[in-house]
Amino acid sequence: MEFQRQLEEARGLVEARLRTFFSGGGLEEAMRYSLLAGGKRVRPILTMKFCEAAGGTMEEALDFGCGVEMIHTYSLIHDDLPCMDNDDLRRGMPTNHKRFGECVATLAGDALQAAAFRVVLSAAEPHFKGDGPTEERAALMLSEALAAKILANAAGEAGMCGGQYWDTTTEEKARTIKSLTEINDKKTGALLRAACMMGVAASMGYRTVEESCMNAARDYAVNLGLAFQIRDDILDSVSTQEELGKPIGSDQANEKATYVTLLGVEACEKQVLDYTAKAKAALAGGCWLGDTEFLMELADNLAVRKN
Repeated sequence: MEFQRQLEEARGLVEARLRTFFSGGGLEEAMRYSLLAGGKRVRPILTMKFCEAAGGTMEEALDFGCGVEMIHTYSLIHDDLPCMDNDDLRRGMPTNHKRFGECVATLAGDALQAAAFRVVLSAAEPHFKGDGPTEERAALMLSEALAAKILANAAGEAGMCGGQYWDTTTEEKARTIKSLTEINDKKTGALLRAACMMGVAASMGYRTVEESCMNAARDYAVNLGLAFQIRDDILDSVSTQEELGKPIGSDQANEKATYVTLLGVEACEKQVLDYTAKAKAALAGGCWLGDTEFLMELADNLAVRKN
């Protein structure tokens, strides 16, 4: 009950903040269409809850989390394009290019990526006091810069885009568990790592936080990301379009190698639980100023999710 209350509270903060962006027509309408289409908001929730674990508040990390969600949304828009997965549905709604056309959808994704960094690098502005340089201002600006660097590394060629490149250009039939894991660690895991580490960075703008917390956040996210992707593969194999809100079985139809095709559902279920346990164990490596109970329960919750 307490976990669910905290989850809804965090999701409510994210939804309310996201609704304040992109209120215009034209391109902004297309950006808003996908950004406000729902979803679990796992990434911004992780950002805010890692900030809490590092001694901060959810509000201190809210804009960092919204920036991560904008990057995630842009990646989904582009992922659905005909040149990528060519999907018609996302979260039970027509995909962006089906609603606005390929050109506008591409631009909406591009603009969301740029907006993400603007939001992250402006997150501390409401907290600045006065115009002159102060220790508080300097700490907040360093926090913003660190978060932006983490996000850029996760989104670019060494992270999400690099993973998508290898996913779309390598020979499916030659894939092994090792190569599939390397791809998914970039394609899915990189942005989850960024979300968790940016939460710690947000807290660093207001107080001294042990470096062990950043390392623990990274290790938690590495394992959570792998569990998350394997669970996605399971759902694509055993779920329905109505449950997921998007087409299912496309990987199988395209003869695309997944954890399920390589291992089978039962072995995949075991791997999800193993990676989830490793994620939870990683939290013990941090000298946290707050508690990590919610993060433990979130990992368990994601391991058995139905969509």
